Amino acid sequence: MAAGRSRATDWRRRFDKARPPKTVVLESDFAGIRAGSTLYIGSPGVIANYIARIPAGETRTVERLRNELARRNGAQATCPVTTAIYLKVVAEVAIAELQEGRLRTDVVPFWRVIEPGSRIAARLSCDSAMIATYRELERGTEA
Repeated sequence: MAAGRSRATDWRRRFDKARPPKTVVLESDFAGIRAGSTLYIGSPGVIANYIARIPAGETRTVERLRNELARRNGAQATCPVTTAIYLKVVAEVAIAELQEGRLRTDVVPFWRVIEPGSRIAARLSCDSAMIATYRELERGTEA
């Protein structure tokens, strides 16, 4: 491998090899969440299932996703760090599937949660215009 070049990430493998979800009690403050709070740590599968259940043409914020996952799992908060990581994993798997020829309607619709122009969108292998286009296409199908 050439110096300065990193190996391509196998997003499907990262999806499949992720640790199972769990809830922990924070021993110290973390990412704006107070010590003693219960923190839900999801998985790419949990994130993908949540996103897949969002009706076409609708969107959710990352904050709402985290709040709903925490509530559903009896926790006070959902980890913002792993949520962002797992959102990227889910999105990259979907992007790869689209590049392989799968239809937009047959992949996890990550654009329903990831905002065009967001920090997470900026880190994806697609551009924000694709996310905006897919959001617009879905809004058009629901009219």
